[in-house]
Amino acid sequence: MKIQKEIERKLAEIFEPTHLEVINESHMHNVPPGSESHFKVIVVSNAFEGEKLIMRHQMVNRVLAEELKGAIHALTMVTKTPAQWSDDNSVTDSPACHGGGKTQA
Repeated sequence: MKIQKEIERKLAEIFEPTHLEVINESHMHNVPPGSESHFKVIVVSNAFEGEKLIMRHQMVNRVLAEELKGAIHALTMVTKTPAQWSDDNSVTDSPACHGGGKTQA
């Protein structure tokens, strides 16, 4: 859970979210048990106010750049403002993975 905890720490520190979930979805893929390679993040933050979806995702990607260069093979994101989350807090399933995972250290 080292990578998951680091993702949580960074997202909480930068975005000061009103809601944050970091879900390790690695078990749904063809990777060794205990892997940390596939994640879904749900980030609800005022920092996304006025930003288009692509910009929100780029913001998250910048914060997690180090992790994305390493062991993370896939990252699914839900990025909403508190008002958007209040209107609709549903989250769709992550897309199917067509690859395996990066080599675990």
